[in-house]
Amino acid sequence: MGGALELMRYGLKRSEQEGVVSKGTPHLMPKVVSAADSKVEIRDCVDGTNWLQYKRNGELKNDVPGSHFKTDATVRRVDGEWKVASLYMYESGSC
Repeated sequence: MGGALELMRYGLKRSEQEGVVSKGTPHLMPKVVSAADSKVEIRDCVDGTNWLQYKRNGELKNDVPGSHFKTDATVRRVDGEWKVASLYMYESGSC
């Protein structure tokens, strides 16, 4: 929801415009930083070493390897459902 949803939409639209697709799987191990009744703060060091961007013809977009990057998220309980309310993905190599 909110800014987190807009970030995802922006990323998908930009990938489409650039003609790239992401392949592979990011490895996640999120940790709860703080929790309340309707809000949870989460932090992770996402391992994106096997999550790369490719051109539509199957070639790698560039020769930049995947890396680890710090990610912070806030999830909120809205109408009985947990939704990501904010998401910040730091620069490559940030953790």
